[in-house]
Amino acid sequence: MAEYIIRRLIYGVIVLFIMVTFIFVVMRAVPGDVVTLQLADSGASEEQIEALEAELGLDKSIPAQLGDWIVGAVQGDLGMSLWSGQPVTEVITERLPVTLQLAIMSIILAILIGIPIGVISAVKHNTFIDHFLRITSVGGLSIPNFWLGLILLTVLALVLNWIPPLGYQSFLENPIVNFQQMILPAICLAITLSASIVRMTRSAVLEVLHSEFIRTVRSKGAKERVVIYKHALRNSLVSVITLIGLQVGYLLGGTVVLESIFSLPGLGSLIFETVSSRDYPVVQAAVLIFGAMFLLVNLIVDVMYGWVDPRIRNS
Repeated sequence: MAEYIIRRLIYGVIVLFIMVTFIFVVMRAVPGDVVTLQLADSGASEEQIEALEAELGLDKSIPAQLGDWIVGAVQGDLGMSLWSGQPVTEVITERLPVTLQLAIMSIILAILIGIPIGVISAVKHNTFIDHFLRITSVGGLSIPNFWLGLILLTVLALVLNWIPPLGYQSFLENPIVNFQQMILPAICLAITLSASIVRMTRSAVLEVLHSEFIRTVRSKGAKERVVIYKHALRNSLVSVITLIGLQVGYLLGGTVVLESIFSLPGLGSLIFETVSSRDYPVVQAAVLIFGAMFLLVNLIVDVMYGWVDPRIRNS
């Protein structure tokens, strides 16, 4: 297992390098640059433009800039914001907890909703309940999370005359206000993920329920609850865990828009803000963190296989 984890970590570093390099090149290939934006209304001369480019380190070639950034990143220095002059590490540290909390809340909500409904749908196979839950899950997959967020805000404001509290407060500062601010975007992200979990749980549990060893367990007089939750569900969790790991990338991508809609100062809204202002170091660092989070979750998923299925642990 240790050798497998080390190999996955090496692959992860390679993937992160490719991803950051791609973002690095694309950001500079898009028309417009940070120097032009900063001096747009100042009527700056060519000499002033060149001086600012040199000050920001943008006068070098793209490979040279990439090399300098990678060397700094390996040493823990992600550079300075081209607009605020604040160290990028500080910017990321301030914003990351919001996105982590939102992602964790969304995953927990999706699991609490998706797995029980998927089991019910499998147990009630081909009944009205099953058909209703399947149609509902298809609807959940079809709803864009940003659209759902706008609808929720509009309905709550017009019907209940309530909107989430403005001015973000962390959980430590005010747990109640923080929950009110985070619950709606968490629900929006959880809907699609829970719909996927419902479908995967249903199909996986159904497959296990029709297997030979389940018939053997039932023939020994085990209670139906034990058959479903101890044997069928546990043997179905490998597929469900795999799906959750793969959906984390979608979930993290959804934070970019939802954090902006709900005015949450997270990593997603930071990317949204800094892409338009061409703040290259901040965008690169944020994408690096997102990629590292995705790879870490998938590594955790692989390790959890051994806990869920002893055959994997002993192989």
